[in-house]
Amino acid sequence: MPANVAPHSRRVPPRSTVANGLSGDATVDDKTKAPYLLRALKFAVQHGASDLHFHCGLPLMARAMGKLMTFQGHKALTPAAAEKAIAQVLTDEQWERLAMDGEVDFPLELSSVGRFRANAYRQHRGPDIVFRILPSEPPTLEELGLPASLARLVDYRTGLILCTGPAGCGKSTTLAALLNVVVRSRKEHVLTIENPVEFVYRVGESVVTQRQVGAHTKSFARGLRAALREDPDVIAITELRDRETMSLALTAAETGHLVLGTLHTSNAGQTIGRIINAFPAEEQGQIRATLSESLRAVVSQRLVPRADGQGRAVALEILIANTAVMNLIREEREYQVASVMVTGKGQGMVVLDDSLAELVQSGAIDKAQAKRFAENKERFK
Repeated sequence: MPANVAPHSRRVPPRSTVANGLSGDATVDDKTKAPYLLRALKFAVQHGASDLHFHCGLPLMARAMGKLMTFQGHKALTPAAAEKAIAQVLTDEQWERLAMDGEVDFPLELSSVGRFRANAYRQHRGPDIVFRILPSEPPTLEELGLPASLARLVDYRTGLILCTGPAGCGKSTTLAALLNVVVRSRKEHVLTIENPVEFVYRVGESVVTQRQVGAHTKSFARGLRAALREDPDVIAITELRDRETMSLALTAAETGHLVLGTLHTSNAGQTIGRIINAFPAEEQGQIRATLSESLRAVVSQRLVPRADGQGRAVALEILIANTAVMNLIREEREYQVASVMVTGKGQGMVVLDDSLAELVQSGAIDKAQAKRFAENKERFK
């Protein structure tokens, strides 16, 4: 095998050959002649789904109100038919990337349907693809059910603001809402580095430059390094996924930029530890010092099923990096951050369990659901 070919890459026919093959199969609607996936996406959008799941060998599924549900009357596609359906929505370059790497991220915009973030990949049954359905416009804090007080976080002109939580909790959407506050209210240069571009900022006071990893820059780190020479005021990074990106984000925050980013972590203390532990032991002292000076806030969130079954409610944990928090970071005592948050309510700090308790008290969620997400489960017996 040539040195430049990945061990798991596979030879596949040209995308156009696959996309136009298998005449008479279920990948095309007999009445509209529309590709099967495009028809399914339109149906999912019309019925308020958040994601569309297309798994080889299984019926079509969509996620609505946090639950994955099977489309009624849809049969599972064979691997060959699934491959054709996927080929119909990929470009030639994306098709080659899927063959080489086994997966590919890409955006999809359909003028009559909507915008989507997608990931196509191969698994043991054959090819799959999952779509995240994106709103046509960037969200506002009010539309997301988030407190208006969060807008104060972007009053900072420099520093690092992180939106965290597990996969699928809406952290990138919260980041977009915070960025939307900046775009609509400040005459500045906002630069985003995304994979892929999710929300398109068309209206506002700011000049917005949106770069997509793969299409416009090779990596988050490379795009962020270039951003420091592109005169941005605000930089948004959809995922701080490696040490180099984290280091550059800290440098940008330290040198006069407001940096917003997301991390897959469960709470504020874990977020601080995740950043520090990404670096070798000999560098961690300097990283602690830099982070203590640069960090402004951490917003950690969960999406909790509502008691009435109508969607999900947002439970928040908010850390504001005050003097006490800065000292804990420098002194390797980030495990005590939760205690500072309890005493820092007057400064806008919120503990996750308090947010869950408020949702229970208001009737938005029940105790059983609160207990699932709580740090102290005994509180919700």
